Amino acid sequence: MGKRRRAAERNRSGRPLVIGGLIAVVAVGGAVGAYSLYGSGAAAEERASQARHRAVKTGPLSATEIRTTATEFLNAWQRGKVTGAAAATDDSAAARTALTGYTKDAHITDVTLTRGKRSGASVPFSVKATVSYKGRSKPLAYESKLTVVRRAKDGVPLVSWRPSVVHPDLGAGDRLVTGEAGTPPIKALDRDGGELTTATYPSLGSVLDGLREKYGKKAGGKAGIELRVVRKAVKGTGKDKTPDKTLVTLSEGTPGTLKTTLSPTLQAKAEQQVTTKERASVVVMRPSTGEILAFANSSHGFNTALQGSLAPGSTMKIVTSTLLFEKNLASADKTHPCPKYVTYGGWKFQNDDKFEIKGGTFKASFARSCNTAFISQAKKLKDGDLTAVAQQIYGLSMNNWSIGVPSFDGAVPVQSAAQMAASLIGQGGVRMNPLNMASVVSTAKTGVFHQPYLVSPSLDDRALAKTTRTMSSSTRAQLKEVLQYTAAAGTAAQAMSGLGPDYGAKTGSAEVDNQKQPNGWFTAWKGDLASAGVVQAGGHGGDSAGPIVAALLRAGS
Repeated sequence: MGKRRRAAERNRSGRPLVIGGLIAVVAVGGAVGAYSLYGSGAAAEERASQARHRAVKTGPLSATEIRTTATEFLNAWQRGKVTGAAAATDDSAAARTALTGYTKDAHITDVTLTRGKRSGASVPFSVKATVSYKGRSKPLAYESKLTVVRRAKDGVPLVSWRPSVVHPDLGAGDRLVTGEAGTPPIKALDRDGGELTTATYPSLGSVLDGLREKYGKKAGGKAGIELRVVRKAVKGTGKDKTPDKTLVTLSEGTPGTLKTTLSPTLQAKAEQQVTTKERASVVVMRPSTGEILAFANSSHGFNTALQGSLAPGSTMKIVTSTLLFEKNLASADKTHPCPKYVTYGGWKFQNDDKFEIKGGTFKASFARSCNTAFISQAKKLKDGDLTAVAQQIYGLSMNNWSIGVPSFDGAVPVQSAAQMAASLIGQGGVRMNPLNMASVVSTAKTGVFHQPYLVSPSLDDRALAKTTRTMSSSTRAQLKEVLQYTAAAGTAAQAMSGLGPDYGAKTGSAEVDNQKQPNGWFTAWKGDLASAGVVQAGGHGGDSAGPIVAALLRAGS
């Protein structure tokens, strides 16, 4: 009897499930026995059957319900009981597919799961396993978590199924696959021929993956054998999908060589600067060519610098000013209204601290970042006017940039009423990232749009995005004037001190729902360098993102 009981406490590989660092056992009738929930899904089915014959339980989950449900799921998964593990989730079909692929496609074996201390209904756990493929094996270790929820129809607690439960890098439609990599590795180089690595430049992780995805075969390398996250293909978008990610390399391939436009000096400086603020992102580029010289993010997960989609706040007033100059609704040195309040489309707009400028010029309003100076002109504009200028002059919102890796090219949708007015000051539905705003200030400086790029188009003969027209010489001159004045005497003056005279800048603050402080934006040029940055929840752009951008312009001078 004792032997059978000990056998019941172990999984097929002879290892007990580790729960919080301890083997999960309980005392039963004075003896030691395995949890009854080790029935690989039977417990969930039994609870569901019982629930049908009693009142549906509602309300918050108890600690026991959370612990029991999490343990049952993890135990079944560890033992390879896919059907049982899937039955302990709220989407058994999706869970069964993912957990089956974990073994058959990813070739992951010898799984040990260790449950951590729960936080509310969330239960963290660690995974230790082995990846084996054609005689090659390597260890695999990572952290994940699950959340327990109560099923509405019967009150049964279940694991809320998400692909990230299996591995935190998995999104909807992604898969774990072990085998010969789809693309060979690359050795990415900076513009001076030095190797680019995440050890030296932590922000480059997703971009190096993207470069490999796009150029691995063209660069002449040979694929190795890897466990990787294979991303779901997104059809009909006209954009590159998020690149696959290597998790474990079982055998090294032979890398090809790929040169980028990144400057080692500026990339190192950008990496250093974003560490000075939480949630900071920045881009540096060359206005005359479009070459991306550096980009960095405080967080090394999602690449906000190139792929972010955030309201740009008052930095968008560069594009709006272009529209107003072209339509003769403003002139840099002419008197322009800047009242405390303006109402449009049923919304009441105001300036920061409710200031007003009486009898001032448009240049003064731009430099002070007067919202009402722009909103006051909404009644003279058509709904699609801002979108047209953004697309035709600045190359934005066309979903056609080809920089060499996935990027977001900005969004300036056609809007009406109050939302149209809000878009004039970079709110409403307008969305940008530092790459977009560095491009905007570059176009304002040169008068001509040059699509940003990280890899020379000569490598693969790809076509760069073009615009249908350039701004008039008068508009360009006025834009430079208001931007230079802002850098010299406006909201950007403190950050840009000492960088003149060939310079210009614009600050921005973008309000975000349920966020105490706005996102701080700053975009500027000095000579043939342009940069833009954002500090999420950073407050005023001149104080948060301004020093980061200015430091990079100084470093590149």
